[in-house]
Amino acid sequence: MKRTSLLLSLIILFATIGNGQAPKEKLMSGNPLFEGWYADPEGIIYDDTYWIYPTFSNVYEKQVFFDCFSSKDLINWTKHERILDNTEVKWANRAMWAPSVIRKDGKYYFFFSANDVRDDLIGGIGVSVSDRPEGPYKDLLGKPLINENVNGAQPIDQFVFRDDDGKYYMYYGGWRHCNMVRLNDDFTGLLPLDDGTIFKEVTPQGYVEGPFMFKKNGKYYFMWSEGGWTGPNYSVAYAISDSPYGPFNRENRILQQDSTIATGAGHHSVIHIPGSDDYYIVYHRRPKGETARDYRVTCIEKMYFDSNGHIQPVKITFEGVEQRFITK
Repeated sequence: MKRTSLLLSLIILFATIGNGQAPKEKLMSGNPLFEGWYADPEGIIYDDTYWIYPTFSNVYEKQVFFDCFSSKDLINWTKHERILDNTEVKWANRAMWAPSVIRKDGKYYFFFSANDVRDDLIGGIGVSVSDRPEGPYKDLLGKPLINENVNGAQPIDQFVFRDDDGKYYMYYGGWRHCNMVRLNDDFTGLLPLDDGTIFKEVTPQGYVEGPFMFKKNGKYYFMWSEGGWTGPNYSVAYAISDSPYGPFNRENRILQQDSTIATGAGHHSVIHIPGSDDYYIVYHRRPKGETARDYRVTCIEKMYFDSNGHIQPVKITFEGVEQRFITK
């Protein structure tokens, strides 16, 4: 019986090939997604297009511009160069990092940090705006939105989150501290939070930097990077809460290196295909055997949940993800 089934399968296979209908191979994105040293990738969907906005990974003095990348299918990527740089942002002179992007009222907003600010220097989190996702972006304020260190959190690595009630929150912070703030309607300033304060510390156990938030089935999934960004222990962990304010109790580490593939996997974002259960994690890592501090590349993997809504550990790969168009 098994021999008959095998024979029948071979007959069908050869007949298909003979009719010029060879079995289709899955088209995969591969990792990294595109050439170049890019880190801290923020992925988002605008209409029928995927966009990734990363940090240009180099010494701080050369980090004075941003590129971005767009794709219709997660496989073929178009590079858009210098969508924002320090000729537009007059107060930025180095270390332009970690974009966060969002669309509101037909405008595209691009948040960033600059100058690796500490002490009383000018720098921190800035805001820019454009009529198009690929820019060019214009400095919205002419100064940082947040300049000072509050609650021990360096003003870097911001992520902007829109809740279902239309409120916009921003989570940010380096140096092992994370704050949340509420943005006003035109992103030019901050509003008091529910408790009347402007800054609320929401640092979870193990937090270092790189916060990210998404909402699924009424739950708030708060994610962050742990470990040292230059080392092999860089990784991503998460918490689940009933409120955007937390508490954010650490659940588990879900992304980390595989020394047979790459090291230092971290500082991520999440893309969700609207109307589906498909989630993707976009992150950076260091190619195997590379030790240069700034050699980081942007990669993508599928992200899965168990029956209780917990994020399953992500396996990093060279293959990446299957081709996926966005249909309305």
